[in-house]
Amino acid sequence: MENFRAGFVAIVGRPNVGKSTLLNNIIGTKLSIVSPRPQTTRIRILGVKHLPDAQIIFLDTPGIQKGKDLLTKSVVESAVTSIEDADVICMVIEADRGWTNEDKQIVENYLKKLNKPTILVINKIDKIQRDLVLPLIEESTKIYSFNDIVPVSAIKNINIDELINTIKKYLPESPPLYPEDQITDLPLKLYIGEIIREKVFFNTRDEIPYSVAVDVESVKEGDVNKDMLFIDATIYVEKDNHKGIIIGKKGQMLKKIGTQARQELEHLLGKKVVLNLHVKVKERWKEDIRLLRALGYNQIS
Repeated sequence: MENFRAGFVAIVGRPNVGKSTLLNNIIGTKLSIVSPRPQTTRIRILGVKHLPDAQIIFLDTPGIQKGKDLLTKSVVESAVTSIEDADVICMVIEADRGWTNEDKQIVENYLKKLNKPTILVINKIDKIQRDLVLPLIEESTKIYSFNDIVPVSAIKNINIDELINTIKKYLPESPPLYPEDQITDLPLKLYIGEIIREKVFFNTRDEIPYSVAVDVESVKEGDVNKDMLFIDATIYVEKDNHKGIIIGKKGQMLKKIGTQARQELEHLLGKKVVLNLHVKVKERWKEDIRLLRALGYNQIS
């Protein structure tokens, strides 16, 4: 294909700046789980945007954060690998918060060392007055020599097309790298697990989500009805009281989480879903290499 462009674009930033919402909006379907709480994304999510003259392969990276456990180290390693593998980097900050120390550390520790085409995405411009955008852009030019700066609102779909057109300029000329009917490389079990984990995020107390993992043990088609999926999954927590909170009084919380996950999976997968959820306590699961690998953290060694 003459003048066709294709390449990898890493979406980077600290936790909760809106990276997953941005990816989902660009691709047009739900790939990354979205939550008002930070540190939602733990694994690298790949999303392919198919255009007539380009194929943009987005890498929604986990938020870069500090931590000593194996899980956090794996999350950061995943983000760093995505930055290193990308042809273009989209650095996302929040318009309403401006430049934080964590944002500046990402620029210093990663962007300046790699020297790749980098677009600054100022997200959540719907949360500030319009006349405050320009001063933020001017401040940004003093922090790093970004190739382009694009203010957007991922949640309100403002300037998303402009961002896509800007990204295209920096992609290498290349034939398509993925089939036109593929929008992600995320295995089905991990995809299902992420949807279930999102529902835990939305329905439980603040201290619960960061200690939760979801292992989808089996996904089977119906013997008679192939449009039916039978899914068994275990929600792991670190403490007994967390288990009690997720199960809830007379099992009502677990039922609510399961119902919401099932309904969304049926919508996303286009099949009838029978979802069986279990809750188990596994202390220090974030240090369990075998479990972390089963949960998709393949970069752990």
